[in-house]
Amino acid sequence: SGLPRRGQTALSTIFLIGGIIVLYGTSLALIALSFLNSAFGFQAANRALGLAYGGVYDAEIQLVRNKDFADAGYCVPAASIPCPSGYAQVSVTQATPSAGQVTVFSDATVSRRRRKIQAVFTVSTTTGAVSLTSANQLSL
Repeated sequence: SGLPRRGQTALSTIFLIGGIIVLYGTSLALIALSFLNSAFGFQAANRALGLAYGGVYDAEIQLVRNKDFADAGYCVPAASIPCPSGYAQVSVTQATPSAGQVTVFSDATVSRRRRKIQAVFTVSTTTGAVSLTSANQLSL
């Protein structure tokens, strides 16, 4: 009569230890997955920010080449609108070219991580010299 009880106790102990091991392994896997996702998201957000600033710098180059440059929206690097993921969509607005103030919006998305930059340039109406007045990351 003592033998079946020892078997039941051993089986219960094995199930308990096995359950703890499975729970520990699952928890460890979820923590590792969460860490990898957050690291990937951080990297994608930084890439999007770099692309957005790249769009601002491209607009600056366009203004240096042509002080009257304005565009409702183009992609950097060149692509069709709407810009795909991994590209920046840039818009350049001049209220009046004689005023010498140009506003640039650059919006970039990488893997659902989006960053938007607004930059204001001053363009000399006589010499065409371009200088950055301000650049700010906009909240979305």
